[in-house]
Amino acid sequence: MSEGVHASIAIIGGTGIYDVGMLEDAREVKVYTPYGDTSDMITVGKYAGKSIAFLPRHGKEHRIPPHRIPARANIWALKQIGVRRIIAPAAVGSMRDGIGPGDIVIPDQFIDFTKRREYTFYDGGEVCHVSLADPFCPELRRIAVEQCKALNLGVHERGTYICIEGPRYSTRAESLFFRDMMKADVIGMTLVPECVLAREMEICYLSIATVTDYDVWAEKPVSTQEVIDTLRKNSANVKRLLREVIPRIPDERKCACKDALKDAMI
Repeated sequence: MSEGVHASIAIIGGTGIYDVGMLEDAREVKVYTPYGDTSDMITVGKYAGKSIAFLPRHGKEHRIPPHRIPARANIWALKQIGVRRIIAPAAVGSMRDGIGPGDIVIPDQFIDFTKRREYTFYDGGEVCHVSLADPFCPELRRIAVEQCKALNLGVHERGTYICIEGPRYSTRAESLFFRDMMKADVIGMTLVPECVLAREMEICYLSIATVTDYDVWAEKPVSTQEVIDTLRKNSANVKRLLREVIPRIPDERKCACKDALKDAMI
């Protein structure tokens, strides 16, 4: 039941972030949706005087592969409880020598190479062509970049995230194509359709891409243990960043995200 439950900011936790451990008066709620179950129960609580929701993207035990994440259910449920802003950490691979493991990228663009996901809430009855020319909230991006710098985290203020279907990784030929022809900076499997659906719901969306390793374009072998160690470091840094970003998010939205449907409906 979602009756009486409210949150204005949501954190959708990616790989390695299955709880944030920072919410006061936290409780788990289940929100029923027309699109089935959400990835897991939604934890709702308070932080810095703000009402916060937390949802682990893959489930608490990382049981949902990227191509099966119920993105429509997740975004619909968050909208139902009042969410207006989403902060979305996710683990990614680097496509650039200058972007190394442990770095944080705040993407400003994406390329969609997924194949068979549910991309819209508008499947019939109404037609909606929402603009994604600038897919991420500029207000949230600015705050995140400022706080990364304040915390001395290795941050890249812009970047193109290429989203692939998964769950397999790229071939070397694909990776080189994404890097050299598509000019991608990082690669992952979860951004789309999550950010698209958020825009359709007029929810501000911030992607925090945390680099675990280099994709296979690079002749830089990496062990599983190295990836796990980097994931731990990234998770700790993301939690530090969230603690600084959330208090600085203004109650009033001045970005265009809140009016995304204004000229989108036919």
